[in-house]
Amino acid sequence: MSERSGAGSRGTLGVAVIGTGRMGADHVRRIDEVISGARVAAVVDIDAARVKRLADGIEGCTPYTDPAAAMDDPAVDAVLIASPGPAHEAALLEAFARDLPVLCEKPLTPDAASALRVLEAEQALGHRRVQVGFMRRYDADYRSLKSLLSQGTYGRPLMLHNRHRNADTPPGFTNAMMINDSVVHEIDVTRWLLDDEITAVRVLRPAPTGNAPEGLSDPQLVLFETAGGQVVDTEIFVNCGFGYQVSCEAVCEGGTARIGDDRGVFSNTAGRWGGAIPPGFVERFEDAYDRQVQLWVNATRRGEVEGPSCWDGYAAAAVCEAGVRAQATGERVTVELVERPAMYR
Repeated sequence: MSERSGAGSRGTLGVAVIGTGRMGADHVRRIDEVISGARVAAVVDIDAARVKRLADGIEGCTPYTDPAAAMDDPAVDAVLIASPGPAHEAALLEAFARDLPVLCEKPLTPDAASALRVLEAEQALGHRRVQVGFMRRYDADYRSLKSLLSQGTYGRPLMLHNRHRNADTPPGFTNAMMINDSVVHEIDVTRWLLDDEITAVRVLRPAPTGNAPEGLSDPQLVLFETAGGQVVDTEIFVNCGFGYQVSCEAVCEGGTARIGDDRGVFSNTAGRWGGAIPPGFVERFEDAYDRQVQLWVNATRRGEVEGPSCWDGYAAAAVCEAGVRAQATGERVTVELVERPAMYR
């Protein structure tokens, strides 16, 4: 463990947030205002004016445009990476060179080859340094479902049914992004809930909605097969028009369990009944993000690394690649993984 991360474990953890777009800025707010045990010691972005504005509003925070320079700041004990995916590998390797703990927003990297390079670089350190930001693992509903499955409450799981709906998509959203940016979350929770690897992917395309932009086949049905023989289906509908919905139903030998149908207040008033649908993922998973970052800070201050690993990031990238090929060809595509290293078992 590095000397600086050891110092951080004895007091307030100084965090450098790399990337200050929508997600990064939200993490800056979260560390500064919501969680305990950490402070924003540095903010990093290629937009110098943006990081200066952010840093000016936080006591003791220094703005940088170069991630390596921020990591060399003696006030920095740990790194939160929220920059675009293609920049992750370089930032992760810089953190490894300084033996700094990292919370890396998904994806670990955008493709399996680069994710494998990161995996191998972390192995060379001889210990874990990275927690990957698959935040659904920290959502209260998903954690309850995981507990039920782990305890065998309803017997062996046979199938999962997932729904993932967004109100609309930003300009430039592509078919591949439906897998890489959206279904990647179902990929991770499938592996986590079932404690098994995904071995094959198929993608079916029903008639598209008229709300989808030209060239985007929306919705789609993504089918996973696991090493244990389970089948998982995911409806991905990114231009549903009415809000953000995520749900998961586990079908087991002795019963079923479903999450995501009822969130928040459910009311009955004159002539109507129902609840609210969140507008986006940040609102739906705000508590999960808070819990994820708080537990990362807690573990880092103890000198430990918990949560989704580089292996999880690599496996998700490999399944995404198979999914994009299946999407393009209409064929069943097998997932190719290297042997899982002992460090991640």
